[in-house]
Amino acid sequence: MKTEEQARSLFGFSLSNRPRWHQFLICSSGFFFGYLVNGVCEEYVYNRLQFSYGWYFTFVQGWVYLGLIYLQGFTTKQMVNPWKTYVKLSAVLMGSNGLTKSSLAFLNYPAQLMFKSTKVLPVMIMGAFIPGLRRKYPPHEYVSAVLLVVGLILFTLADAHTSPNFSLIGVLMVSGALVMDAFLGNLQEAIFTMNPETTQMEMLFCSTVVGMPFLIPPMLLTGELFKAWNSCSQHPYVYGVLVFEAMATFVGQVSVLSLVAIFGAATTAMVTTARKAVTLLLSYLIFTKPLTEQHGTGLLLISMGIALKLLPENKPPRRASASSSMTKIQKQSEENITRFENEDEEKRPLV
Repeated sequence: MKTEEQARSLFGFSLSNRPRWHQFLICSSGFFFGYLVNGVCEEYVYNRLQFSYGWYFTFVQGWVYLGLIYLQGFTTKQMVNPWKTYVKLSAVLMGSNGLTKSSLAFLNYPAQLMFKSTKVLPVMIMGAFIPGLRRKYPPHEYVSAVLLVVGLILFTLADAHTSPNFSLIGVLMVSGALVMDAFLGNLQEAIFTMNPETTQMEMLFCSTVVGMPFLIPPMLLTGELFKAWNSCSQHPYVYGVLVFEAMATFVGQVSVLSLVAIFGAATTAMVTTARKAVTLLLSYLIFTKPLTEQHGTGLLLISMGIALKLLPENKPPRRASASSSMTKIQKQSEENITRFENEDEEKRPLV
């Protein structure tokens, strides 16, 4: 039971004895809070302050994560996996974060959102090839994912004043982040599946410690380390914004890992995609932007995708159990026939 409590808890709050919809609601709420704050902070730093140092900001975020994990009381003595388990995961995690943040220097928010909203599809496809998972999803889940993606893209493109601004470098960056995202969620789920004793804090701690050195080469090659250091030294309040963003994102990250551990990578990817739709809708409601028919069509498709995802699956195990029971009956009848034949042979007189 201790393992169960560790694997299904969020900041010490046990989820184990709660219904699955309670678990889903609690984890999703933590994720939405963390990443809504993250979106506001990124908008402020990148667009208002014009500070586009994605690799450096990810590096600072890593240090904040380590401090918060230390305050949570986690130590390396609590690790249940070897360090090498997290090498691939750390590389794709830091690569995805760095490329996503850096792409905002070349793409505006709607353009980046269009690309990132498709993440659920490569995550589902890649899940069939990750060792330890080999997941196969029913057809209605692929249809649900497509509806969600198309609806979000339509909603994004509906605002003529914020049409997507494409740049080849930005497209390559966000495409690379998408490829890494496809591996990221599935690698996390594979670790949780192969060793259920793995906690969210262990995964976040190890992937951060192992991953931070991967950020140093791109910072040095692009010269971003020194540019960002000088810019932030002249405007030290930026560090306050970054620390606040990292603290909120930390809540979101731990909530995401809880979703992955309990519900899997594909469901988590759909939640993250739905969060983008909620962010856009809130921006329209808060700033009283007019909603067009295309907005309505996008929201309808998103709602249909979510509803289709929530539909109960057909349960073939009953058939399997029926066939297994038939097999047992056949085996029992064969054993009875064999037993009767043996008894007949024993009763026959010896010649």
